[in-house]
This record gives sequence, C-alpha cells and structure tokens, in this order.
Amino acid sequence: MSTIDTAPSKVSLRAAALLRRDAMPAPERQVAAEGIAARGLPVEVTPGAIVSGFMPMKTEINPLPLLRKLAEAGAQLALPAIDKRGKPLIMRAWKFGDPFKAGQWGIREPVPEAPAVDPDILIVPLACFDRAGHRIGYGAGYYDMTIQRLRGIKNVIAIGIAFAAQEIGRVPATEHDERLDLVLTEREAIDFRGLS
Repeated sequence: MSTIDTAPSKVSLRAAALLRRDAMPAPERQVAAEGIAARGLPVEVTPGAIVSGFMPMKTEINPLPLLRKLAEAGAQLALPAIDKRGKPLIMRAWKFGDPFKAGQWGIREPVPEAPAVDPDILIVPLACFDRAGHRIGYGAGYYDMTIQRLRGIKNVIAIGIAFAAQEIGRVPATEHDERLDLVLTEREAIDFRGLS
C-alpha cells in the first residue's frame, strides 16, 4: 500500500492566497497600506540606515507609504533589481523622484547606474506566510537568496509585508527558505525573532 502526500503544495497555497488578495477591494488595500505606514516599523531605524522596499505589482500591498515615512525619518532607501535567474537581487540606492527602468515582468527598478547597497532592513513581498516566519513568494527564490547573502555579511532584518488575508496555517518550508524576522499586516506586527 502506498502513501499519498496530501499536504498542499506551495503552488496551490500561493494560488489560493493570491485569489484572496485579489478579491480585496482596492480602497481596502490602500487603507491597509496607509495603516501599516502610520504604525511604522516595530524596530529602530537609525538615521542613515538602508531600508530596501519594492515596487508593488498587481494587487500586492503597497509599501510606498511606509517607505516615504522611513525616508522622512532619515532612512536611505533601496529597491531590488534582478540580475539573473538563480542569483540574489541587487539592491540599488533609490529615493522618491529617481528614474526607473522596466525590469523583468515590467516591474519598475532603479536604473543600472544607481549604486548597489547592502540594506540593514529588507521589506519583503510575499504571496502568503505562516506564524513560524516562513513565506511563499512567487517561486523564483530571489528573496531567499538575497536574505541568505545579506545574512552572511551583516546583521539584517527581513520584514514581510502583506494583508492579514494572506496568512495560512503552515508553509511547507524547505532548507533553502529563509525565515522572516517579522511580518507586518494591517492588523498587527508579528515578531518571529524569538522562535528557534
């Protein structure tokens, strides 16, 4: 008698979470983004600290209100640029008003002339997350590779940002998946740093 693995796959968990996210009305998504920005980060951001964000695509939560608040408090900002498949992201210095180029999937990236930086804090997009600090992204592993690279050279805090509706019971994490330190939703800040 053979056993069949009935645990949901990352693909099916991602698809279900994205359907829930897509079903949220745009005004509700905007209120959530503004609420997270108003609350700010639950970690100290010293002036000059480098905080990387991302440009939202489709129905992703918009981190730009939070990034604007952090910049006003003295943080230096960065945004990701894709180098090559199978390689960590390049985080490039960026500030509001700087030009963009269209990257993979049409995502806006800083121009190649913008200097590469190593952020102190990464604000990470995700499709879904669990209460153990695991996330499912979009399947290419860019953020896992990037977080791993940065953690190998400095103390960096990885913070997921999502809607509460993107929480799931359990992410089937693998040895290649990097755990987040925190997740911010419109309802709460969830801190995973005490977990082993």
